[in-house]
Amino acid sequence: MSIAAPGAAAPCRTITGELMTWHKNATISCLVLATAALPARADNLLIWAPVMVSEQSYKATMGFCLPTEWETSAGADLALAAANGGAFLAGSQQAMLWGKISKVKVMPASASQLGADVRVDTLRGSGSLMLSRSRSWIFSETMDMQATRSIRLSYDAVDTRSTSVNASQALTLIYPWAGTSLSAGVGIGNVSGDFSSSVAINQNILPDLNLGATIPELGSSAQAGNISLNYQITW
Repeated sequence: MSIAAPGAAAPCRTITGELMTWHKNATISCLVLATAALPARADNLLIWAPVMVSEQSYKATMGFCLPTEWETSAGADLALAAANGGAFLAGSQQAMLWGKISKVKVMPASASQLGADVRVDTLRGSGSLMLSRSRSWIFSETMDMQATRSIRLSYDAVDTRSTSVNASQALTLIYPWAGTSLSAGVGIGNVSGDFSSSVAINQNILPDLNLGATIPELGSSAQAGNISLNYQITW
């Protein structure tokens, strides 16, 4: 049995499909953040991933990869959407600058990753810096485990609490033979000790099709679950 490196991403040629949330009043998200590292390859240093989300909305990820010991990538995410009549939808424009470095260490029965991620929203004056660490290992013949920890420093020029610090930790059980994973996470933020928790389950339906469900704020009387379906096309 073998396990993938924690947080491992597809190569720079991979385009991730749109995340569809099944909700009556859901709106199409015009931006997919490049949350995972984009591996550096000497023969493919440029990142160019345009996507037509719908007939009136488009997005594109562009940037570069560096072939170094630490996987390094940087670039921008751009998005735009219009109504049926052709007028631009207010607030749909997005221009996000991002950069990430990560280092993966793979051993016979485990793998670990260290990373740093920075993002700046040039249109809304917000940004974030996240430091993360994760480790995966083979727990038994039928199950793998993954532990992740992260700390995020965020700034929002619009929010009254312009600067926030959040720490989170999660444990995931993975059943490779069934394509199923179950994770539980907790988080503490804003120095005042705001506490949050969640449980999520993901199921691979097809090789490129995944169904997920999340229950946030465990123990709260106002629980609101989320169900999502996403696909990925690689060539």
